[in-house]
Amino acid sequence: MKVVSIHVAPGRRLPVRSLDEVEAEAGKGLVGDRYHGSRHRQVSIQSRAALIRAAGDLGVHVDPDATRRNLTVDAGDVPTTPGARLRIGDVELEVVRILAPCRLLDDEIGPGAAAALRGRAGSVCRVLTSGRIRVGDAVEEVA
Repeated sequence: MKVVSIHVAPGRRLPVRSLDEVEAEAGKGLVGDRYHGSRHRQVSIQSRAALIRAAGDLGVHVDPDATRRNLTVDAGDVPTTPGARLRIGDVELEVVRILAPCRLLDDEIGPGAAAALRGRAGSVCRVLTSGRIRVGDAVEEVA
C-alpha cells in the first residue's frame, strides 16, 4: 500500500485542501486539519480500492476528497481493528475505530453514497510518532 492523496480541512464543512505532504504531531494529529488537537480522532484513512467498489455499487465516481478523509491509500483494505498499527514513513498511527460514513456524503457525492460506503469508509487513527507523511509513502501494518 502507498499514500495516493492527502487532504486537510481547517474546519467543519470548509473545503478540503489537497497536499503533497503534511506534518503529523504525536498525540495531536495533522497540522492544519480540523481534528488537530483532538484526543482520538486525529487522522482518518481510507482505501481507494474500497472507494472504487463503493462507486461501482453507487454508479458514480467517488473522489477521495469528497469523503473528507485525510489519507487515501491505493490498494488493499485499511485495518479497522482497534489497536492495529500502521507506519507511514517515520509516522506511526494506531487505529482507534472504524469510520462510519456520514449522511452528509449523500449531499456531497449523491443519494445513497453513505450506504455504499458503509464498511468501506476507513478508520480513525491517533498519531503515536511525529513526522512527515508524503504522497507516495509506503504504508505498512506494524505487528
